[in-house]
Amino acid sequence: MGLTDADLVHLARALTLARSVRGMTTPNPNVGCVLVRDGRVLAEGATRPEGGPHAEAVALAACADPAGATAYVTLEPCAHHGRTPPCADALVAAGVRRVVVASGDPAPWVNGGGLERLRLAGIVVDVLALEHPLAIAARQGNAPFRTSILLGRPHVTYKAAMSLDGRTATASGDSQWISSPASRQLVHRWRAEMGAVLVGVGTAIADDVTLTARDRDQPLARQPLRAVVDRDARVPLDGRLVRSVAQGPVLLLVGERADVARRGLLERAGVETAVAVSPQEVLVALAARGVQDVLFEGGARLAGMMLAAAVIDRLALFIAPLIVGDPSAPGIFGGGVTPARVADAIAAAGLEATSSGPDILLDAWITIPA
Repeated sequence: MGLTDADLVHLARALTLARSVRGMTTPNPNVGCVLVRDGRVLAEGATRPEGGPHAEAVALAACADPAGATAYVTLEPCAHHGRTPPCADALVAAGVRRVVVASGDPAPWVNGGGLERLRLAGIVVDVLALEHPLAIAARQGNAPFRTSILLGRPHVTYKAAMSLDGRTATASGDSQWISSPASRQLVHRWRAEMGAVLVGVGTAIADDVTLTARDRDQPLARQPLRAVVDRDARVPLDGRLVRSVAQGPVLLLVGERADVARRGLLERAGVETAVAVSPQEVLVALAARGVQDVLFEGGARLAGMMLAAAVIDRLALFIAPLIVGDPSAPGIFGGGVTPARVADAIAAAGLEATSSGPDILLDAWITIPA
């Protein structure tokens, strides 16, 4: 059957529920579910943290009588036994009449199996077309999960703050602060949602970073893995990053020839080290630690390497109402991709602009998740 305006309203609500648990459900996707009958919302649910019930089970548990209802879900109901029973079976057993799905599940242990199980049970199943805005939003909302499944690496968002003329610092290297307090607070919230924050050693030393997620200088409850690409293990032992290791794990990604004694000192200070230098190696190392999404906050040189390796999936650019004016001041990419023609430049697949205090946030998706 065709989708109505009411169907889309309920799916949009399910997406809001899914977004509300972003970063809390890894390694599972974040999913929202709304149960509706005769135009009345019966119950809602969102996926609980790892090991807890999925969105459909949460909504069903909150509904006294789901028989004959329509379930609106942001992701295809699972059809396998993991830590929880299959959601498709739960919907069948509850007597749900219809299921409206925003996006399919690419995991090989689902991948259409949930939809098939529902249809075999006589349930009407409607799935949004891939190009529908809500379907795109659903896939974007689970980009970390989908990228991990389909590409075997974390999803990478490159965050940078720049002036109106595209400069991330002055020629002397001063960059504090280009973006506004509102923008910086938003970045801290993102850090708390991510599996890892990644920078290069140049940024780590120049800015004496901690990379923690904070609210008005107080650490948030959830902290990301803090990762630094540091070929020669140069991160200072007395720097804020190492001294804050009790606030959250720190991983140093070093070269094979990094000084063994130096690595030992860092490890005794609580820093984990691993050999990984190229962008691909770095992401493999992070994936091995269960990381599905990375907030990359590195400088232009490392950003150029990441761009050339085609591992930047999304750009989050804060444009401040400032003009640096110096052509020698750094931009966001230090080489990496050098097209001879504009026609050969990398084109964003999606772009949205919103206000962030006095700044403008450009949210540019290089690739829309499949």
